[in-house]
Amino acid sequence: MANDGYAIVIADFNGERAENAATELREKGFQAVSAQGDVSKPEDHKHFVQVAVENFGRLDTYVNNAGIAQIKLLRDQTPEEMQQIFSVNVFGTLYGMQAAAEQFEKQDDGDHIRKIINASSIAGHIAFDMLGAYSATKFAVRGLTQAAAKELGRYKITVNAYCPGIVGTSMWDLIDQRMVEELGGQRGQYLEQYSKLITMGRVETPQDVANYVSYLASPKADYMTGQAVQIDGGIQFI
Repeated sequence: MANDGYAIVIADFNGERAENAATELREKGFQAVSAQGDVSKPEDHKHFVQVAVENFGRLDTYVNNAGIAQIKLLRDQTPEEMQQIFSVNVFGTLYGMQAAAEQFEKQDDGDHIRKIINASSIAGHIAFDMLGAYSATKFAVRGLTQAAAKELGRYKITVNAYCPGIVGTSMWDLIDQRMVEELGGQRGQYLEQYSKLITMGRVETPQDVANYVSYLASPKADYMTGQAVQIDGGIQFI
């Protein structure tokens, strides 16, 4: 998005990590600032928006990207674990949409389309075993995305979601490790097993996801709303 010309606010629970990322962007000549906060708290989303407005004068696009995974049988999920994953993945998305919509409605933008972009998953289309709670949260994000799109369209606000597949990041390292602990086997076994489902023959990269988010944030997607498209290299075809 920085390459697309956006000025960026990078928000993270870890303020140092957020600032390091913003510094890296600034060193490359981009406009970027950081903000520390917890996405499960509505007031922190308002803070993120305030940082954007104070530094760059306005808000155009809000990406609800934060999320956590839990790898566990549903029968073993505790109330505390369910509360945590829904607080981050579902409530955090809702609070982000609320904060963004509130700012958008303050701005006199005429026919300019503003964007809310949410992180769902292929697990939000078809649930995965051992990822039952995570899958439920990502189904919920799809529902919130559709409802918000219907409610906010009259204000020239689009709401869409992106649904990654098996992305080669630390989250999938964790999934693989926990599956070994629960089901046995060797490290890397389950990543390899699931990767065989990918039609394109390789694990997804963060850039693959970013390319689609770039599209959603661009004017090319101004007439698209309420959608949750799978960017997974061809794992699921629904």
